[in-house]
Amino acid sequence: NDLLVAHAQAGRTVVRLKGGDPFVLGRGGEEALHCLAHAVPVEVVPGVTSAVSVPAAAGIPVTHRGITTSVVVASAHTGAGNALEAATAAPPEATLVLLMGLSGLAGTAEELISSGRSPDTLVAVISEGWTPRQRTVTGTLATIAADVSGADLPGPVVIVVGEVVGLRTQLGDLTGA
Repeated sequence: NDLLVAHAQAGRTVVRLKGGDPFVLGRGGEEALHCLAHAVPVEVVPGVTSAVSVPAAAGIPVTHRGITTSVVVASAHTGAGNALEAATAAPPEATLVLLMGLSGLAGTAEELISSGRSPDTLVAVISEGWTPRQRTVTGTLATIAADVSGADLPGPVVIVVGEVVGLRTQLGDLTGA
């Protein structure tokens, strides 16, 4: 934040480029507030959040007629707590999209099962979305930790929990590559 302000006050044009949308589990709001508090004007150019675009690249719509009309996005960076709060407030068929949750995947899956999600709920873990290195591992809440453990996926990942994951078998990767 201080670097943004310092360079702007030195007369430079500063661009803070972030993959996805800077206001969805990013630091866009914090950075904008800090700049404005130091009289540095801010222009935000919204992006498409990775919570929607990365599943799309992997052939997984986060909502789909006849499967679910709701999606919940939560950070899983610090464990399952945010995901569980979000899942509790959502309809049981809602798609959960969890960002930054690779290291805690096993615990998150276990806690989702303990909180009532079926162990057979479909899950996809997508690494390096929209790049030529994109990889997707699918499984269920009961199997996904083991499925991912041998795949050596680099983080960060986007995790999709819900029956929409099943559409990937028909759609496949949609990156155009």
